[in-house]
Amino acid sequence: MPTGGIALAADFALLIAAATLLSYIARLTGQPTIVAYIMTGVVVGPIGLGIVAEDQLIEVMAELGLGFLLFLLGIEMRFDDIKEIMRPVGAIAVGQAILQAIASTSVALLLGFTLFQSLMIALATTFGATPIIVKVLGDKDDLKTLYGKTDIGILIFQDIYLVMALAILAVGTVDNVTEVAFNIGQVLFLMGVIGVVAYLASKYFLPALLRASAANKSTLFTVGIAWAFLFIFTAEMLDLSVEIGAFLAGLALAQLPYSTELKERMRPATNFFIAVFFASIALQMEVDQLLAYWQEALIASVALIVINFFIVFGLFYSQNFDMETSFLGTISMLQVSEFSVVLGALAVEEGFIEEGLLGFFSLMALVTMPISTYYVRYNREIYAYVKPYLERFERDDPIQAEPVEYENHAVVVGYNRLSNELMNVLDEHVEEIVVVEDRAEHVEELKEADHGFIFGNARHGEIRQEANLSGAEVLITVADRVDVNERLVEESPETLSIVRANTELEATRLTEAGADYVVMERGLVGEELADLLGTLDDREAFEDRLAELNARARSEPRRTDEPASTGGGTDV
Repeated sequence: MPTGGIALAADFALLIAAATLLSYIARLTGQPTIVAYIMTGVVVGPIGLGIVAEDQLIEVMAELGLGFLLFLLGIEMRFDDIKEIMRPVGAIAVGQAILQAIASTSVALLLGFTLFQSLMIALATTFGATPIIVKVLGDKDDLKTLYGKTDIGILIFQDIYLVMALAILAVGTVDNVTEVAFNIGQVLFLMGVIGVVAYLASKYFLPALLRASAANKSTLFTVGIAWAFLFIFTAEMLDLSVEIGAFLAGLALAQLPYSTELKERMRPATNFFIAVFFASIALQMEVDQLLAYWQEALIASVALIVINFFIVFGLFYSQNFDMETSFLGTISMLQVSEFSVVLGALAVEEGFIEEGLLGFFSLMALVTMPISTYYVRYNREIYAYVKPYLERFERDDPIQAEPVEYENHAVVVGYNRLSNELMNVLDEHVEEIVVVEDRAEHVEELKEADHGFIFGNARHGEIRQEANLSGAEVLITVADRVDVNERLVEESPETLSIVRANTELEATRLTEAGADYVVMERGLVGEELADLLGTLDDREAFEDRLAELNARARSEPRRTDEPASTGGGTDV
């Protein structure tokens, strides 16, 4: 390998090693990994040790990272999650964009920035930190609450603004106003064309392609990556930005039942590119650029957190949300987003602003994002302190929305003859059943069934969270992997769990993990399950009957007439 190639590879290896180490530290301290990625560039770049500089390889990887960041953003946008509260969500999102832009412009002007700089600051600080908010709310199991759904809806609107802003900035600086208007119109038209193609593909082409690909998880990953690159390449051919094509590619996939599993499959690869992108931003800056407006950044961070709290809280309250939802929904949205840094980097590249202002955005993000993870994580504890002061303003008829998540339900992991028979019995004892299955041949059948269906592998935390496993009344799993079944049981200690085992050793392991009943092939079916479930109200009778059935199952010879099922637990 030529000397130049070795140097490029060495720089890239150092960058990835530093990102891995800092990401591990961030996880230990409960910080967003995006902060670790930015700090990677700070530590190894010109600002810190100066051992890595942005080179051609890192530049290409960083551009792809920005594309994949927008791809993941698109694949998170499932409109079904917010359709029942679309009107108030839209009102809050539009109101927030306008009022926050006014507030940000005013604060920037007071800090001595020019009008144009202030407008750029307002544009860049309008967006919420989507990945961070989704991650923290997901860890708290709050994504499906009313305030969680509302926040996600607001983020969806903000993400649409973001893509529009990226499209406008990508036009670059031109002197003629007419030319600016023409170029923006052209960009929006081409975005619309690609959007229509993406929509039609999601209706008529992608379902069949993903159904065929889902039979092999490696193929599913490859198809997802190829789909993203197809739209990235198309956007490049049409002189649009990479991120616009990637966003529309993700948006097309988001509305399909395969989206959650596909996202989990692609996450390691996309996170790799995203890490390089955020690290590369700091690699482009010198110390004086990062600290050019450090005092202004600190003042603006505090001022905008306080001002935006009152703006967003007032908008929530104006839309007839209750006090708790208004407070919790507001406190999740108070940070400068990583997309502020994204917009700042693009604005520098296109010649709109100088490097110092990018340093201003970076410092604000580095200050507000770590802090926000704590007040979002402990939002209910904070609300408990202010609740006595807010209760006097409580409305008599606040918005009520049916939760998207499953409640009073049973989770069935894996779909085969045994689980189908058990589901027929469960229909009489729970309000709803949701099936988790990752075999493509069952997708159409399960989509048309009367119960809920999630396509995916139950070993993925997001799949289990979407099924609300921890809140289920009954868990039935016929997954073939004992480690998956063990995790399912451990994560639902209050749930009646009926678990399939292949061997006595597995049965013992699952029992020790907390499984209520372990099925050795077809050890518990039909009337016996109905009899057991019928004793749930009488705890003593239930435990006696459960012990009797467990003892009998262990004394009977094992049957082999039931075919094994992947049940969402097999990883190819």
